[in-house]
Amino acid sequence: MFSRREFLQWAAVTTAATGYMGSLTRVAAQQRLTQDDLLKFDSKGSITLLHFTDVHAQLKPVYFRPPSENYGVGAFEGIPPHLVGEEFLSHFGIKRGSPLAYAHTMVDYVDMARTYGRLGGLDRTATLVKAIRAERGDNNVLFLDGGDTWQGSYTSLKTNGQDMVDCMKLLKPDAMVGHWEFTFGEDRVKEIVDDLGYPFLASNVFDTEWDEPVFEHTAFYEAGGHKVAVIGQAMPYTPIANPRWMIPNWSFGIRPEVIQANVDAAREAGAAVVVLLSHNGFDVDQKLATVVNGIDVILTGHTHDAVPEAIKIGNTLLLSSGSHGKYLGRVDLEVKDGRVTDYHSALIPVFSDVIDPDPEMAAKIDEVRAPYEAECNRVIGKTSGLLYRRGNFNGTWDDLICQGIMEERDAELAFSPGFRWGTTLLPGDDITIDDLYNQTSMNYPSVYRLEFTGTQIKEILEDVCDNLFNKDPFFQQGGDMVRVGGMAYSCAPKESIGNRISNMTMIKTGEPIEADRSYVVAGWASVNEGVEGPAVYDLMENYITRHKVIDIPRNDTVKVIGMN
Repeated sequence: MFSRREFLQWAAVTTAATGYMGSLTRVAAQQRLTQDDLLKFDSKGSITLLHFTDVHAQLKPVYFRPPSENYGVGAFEGIPPHLVGEEFLSHFGIKRGSPLAYAHTMVDYVDMARTYGRLGGLDRTATLVKAIRAERGDNNVLFLDGGDTWQGSYTSLKTNGQDMVDCMKLLKPDAMVGHWEFTFGEDRVKEIVDDLGYPFLASNVFDTEWDEPVFEHTAFYEAGGHKVAVIGQAMPYTPIANPRWMIPNWSFGIRPEVIQANVDAAREAGAAVVVLLSHNGFDVDQKLATVVNGIDVILTGHTHDAVPEAIKIGNTLLLSSGSHGKYLGRVDLEVKDGRVTDYHSALIPVFSDVIDPDPEMAAKIDEVRAPYEAECNRVIGKTSGLLYRRGNFNGTWDDLICQGIMEERDAELAFSPGFRWGTTLLPGDDITIDDLYNQTSMNYPSVYRLEFTGTQIKEILEDVCDNLFNKDPFFQQGGDMVRVGGMAYSCAPKESIGNRISNMTMIKTGEPIEADRSYVVAGWASVNEGVEGPAVYDLMENYITRHKVIDIPRNDTVKVIGMN
């Protein structure tokens, strides 16, 4: 791949030569993008780390609109990854209308998507990984999977994650970590790990009875003539963000003292390079880099952030490689006298229209999808507008889900969880079963119907908001704000818990939500055991099929206060 400077020069040239990108055809764009261009890279040293994270079971190329809001608070306000749109482009020196602008921002998104097409696809990722291994030498490259790999699609739900496991084996990762993997339950996770063929690392997962590690915490490799230690870190708040009853015998947490002990042990064992393969989230790992000594590289995941190159915090490099297979992260390291002396990094956008699919992986994808292909491609409706999920407060997919569950469950209000996974549909696209399950595929899908008082509703919103906007990232759990249907409110992210949510009103009447009044609320993905109600994907199939054409209006029901 290009060096960052070369890539930006190339992007500027392509834009200057063609003008406004909305006027380009995809064929013209493809003529300017080639697989060889994407693989050009300013190589350093003898060690290459490849990072792939948060694919959420997307085997095929996807559209995925980057967020329109990504607010940071405290020390993390206004810095990566909390930059979007024009601010992101300005900070990283990326020209509007360029390929990188499309890969990283929502600016001119629909026109850019129609110009450059989908990104990702495990067969395209396989092509890049194999090419880099061939260039650098197999023994010099470590390919590391940051987790959230097995969950997020129709076929992953129907196969209990086996489709992803089988395909990933062909990529031959050197190690992986997890988060949504744990929602398959303890028994299924252990069954897969026993047959995985490479380490499933988790330094922070302990048995609740014996307080002993459940999984390996560190794996050692010889790469580029040096000893490399990879320490794994699972999502620390898994039993809070997801159902504890699925993993009742395991405890999690950030456990920085455990990480420090494992780093020290790795150094004592002769490791010249220490890598933390993490599913903590970007801000958690920004702080972790300041409190744990001796980590050379943190490859982070969970929050789906994508930055064009690694940032440096003290002596630690931090790279986040996006989500849904859109990118392949690369970090080259030069090591002398037992320490890292130089590096180069980049995030390779996986433009699926210009990368040759790897035949072996393409055949495997066809094989694992074959029993389900007809159902996956079954059309249930059409969208007149852009359907996307990402953004701190709302996305049109969740607006649609809120509308559907209010109507189908006869509720006054609706809650939809602020998941960051879920692909995008362009205006005029058909909605298929595959598309619906990309938003809803999970093992606790029941749509509940309960009564909450106005006070309880505020408490729920305040609690989720604190998980997102706590100034101490060690108290953040990732995800975006719970989406709401049927109500409007104001949010002040910089305030303290209990003081962020105000002006809650019913959209239909404009009347304030009363503290003591009970409201019928429908929602899904409750972490409680034994929740009763239809599965969200069945409910939404009924709703979309009945309405046929989906038209989601602009949502201005959340007013954000005190943020630039």
